[in-house]
Formats: sequence, C-alpha cells, structure tokens
Amino acid sequence: MGVSAPGVSCEEQVLRGLDRLPPFSPVLNRLLASLASDDVSFGELGTLIEKDTVMAGNVLRLVNSAAYGFSGTVSSVRHAVAILGLGRLRNAVMGMSISRVWRGVRTPEGWSSARFNVHSVATAILADLVAERVAVPYPEGAFVAGLLHDLGKLLIATSLPQECAVIQALFEAGNASLDECEAQVIGATHSALSGAALRKWNLPQPIRTAVTFHHAPDRADRGQLALAHVVQIADQLAIDLGHTLSHPEHQTHRQADPLLARLGLTGELPEVMARFEPEFEALRAFF
Repeated sequence: MGVSAPGVSCEEQVLRGLDRLPPFSPVLNRLLASLASDDVSFGELGTLIEKDTVMAGNVLRLVNSAAYGFSGTVSSVRHAVAILGLGRLRNAVMGMSISRVWRGVRTPEGWSSARFNVHSVATAILADLVAERVAVPYPEGAFVAGLLHDLGKLLIATSLPQECAVIQALFEAGNASLDECEAQVIGATHSALSGAALRKWNLPQPIRTAVTFHHAPDRADRGQLALAHVVQIADQLAIDLGHTLSHPEHQTHRQADPLLARLGLTGELPEVMARFEPEFEALRAFF
C-alpha cells in the first residue's frame, strides 16, 4: 500500500520516525539508561529533577495532590523523593516525561494524543500493580513496558498516516484483530514495531519482549509466565475501564476477566482498582 519511499519497507519507514521524535530530556534519558544498567540513586534523581524547572514543579504538584495526602506541605524535591520512594517517583517522572515528548509529536487528523497518553499511563500503572501480585520475572520493568507498549501505533500514525487510516477502518469493520489489519496493510504489527523501537533505545530484553508479545504473551517465553502476560492484562483492563484509543462505540468491556482468572487474580481486582484510581487520577492531571 502506498506512500512508502521506493526501496524502503513500511517497517523501515515507521522506525525512521523515531528520529523525528522531539529530543528526550536529560531526566528521561538518564531514567531510560538506568533500566538497562544500575538503578538511579535517590540523590541523582533528586538532582536531575531539580535541574528541570517544569519537572520539579510537576513533582511537587503530584506529591501535594490529594492522592498522597500531603496537601501543600511538601516544598522540596528531595522531600518528595523521600515520600514517594525511588520506584514510584521514577515511574511518575518517566510517565510525565514521555507524555511531554508525545505532546510534541505532529499527528494526523483523527489521532487523539490525549487518548493515547491516557491509555498508555493507565496501562503502565495497572501493569505495575499486577506485577506486584504474580511471580513474574523482571517486575520492575512492568511500568515502562505498559507505558511504551503501543509506541508502534504512534509511529504508524506519524510515519504512514494514510495507511493508519485504512488500518483503523478495517479494524472498526470488526472482521479482524488490529494486529491482523496492520499486517495486511503494512506488513508489520504495532506490537512488533514497538519492540523494535525499544531495541533501538537499548531497553532491557524483558521489556522489549513484553511489548513485542503483549497480544500473544504465550509466545514470549515458551508459554511460561512472563511480563508480556502482565502487560496484556493491564492493556485490557485499561480498555475495559474506557481508557482506550478507540471511540466508545468500538469498546468491548470486561474482556480482562478470563485473563485475570487464568493467573488467579480475579480476587485481587478490587484491591488493584482501589490503588489504581488515586494514582491514575494524580498522574492524569499532567496529560
């Protein structure tokens, strides 16, 4: 189909779209690098955030939100780091930083950056909460895998807008899955493209695998429980809650139930939702 450059496959053209993304902030670059090596320290994260005036303000606004019960009492980034803890703060800063990058991307008519950001963040938070409840390898990568699982969709929309519109029309006709529509039109799926993009960013293999196979998690690790199962559940939970790229009339609700049951998590859902709502609402204010 169509408009890809001569001699360049659709997949190659989509991945070249990574070079057109707005530059990452020093904070985001360091946090992404920390996933593949040593964890960033409390002191280093605090110093990085303090150097980014917008991010520092957002962190203080976040920690002083009703979700954390410190309304108006936290006035320093170092205090915020101590209160939220390294893992939670790193996830929040990464979510805010990534959403800031996505907002700077030029997208075609009909693409909703707001819905994309909300779905990505909802999936990230839910993946992190689900990963706490199952013995999955590399649970510390759940938030990032959830946050970036649909990066391929954004790259398709920005690099191949005409094909993106055709894919969406085929999918909304209801005769095939989104992956099948993508494979038919451009010869690659958003899942595979997301994984390929994360490989170019040198993110850890478990995160790349989880993203690549989040629609077919049994292929991720020879059928063993893997981070891909967590992202699949989180992705579907977010959709069930209405946090989706699709228009409301194309949503199918309660599809996460059999996935939760398979991992023995049905009874955990009320607690997951109770923790999800305040965290999600606190972060959503930044998108």
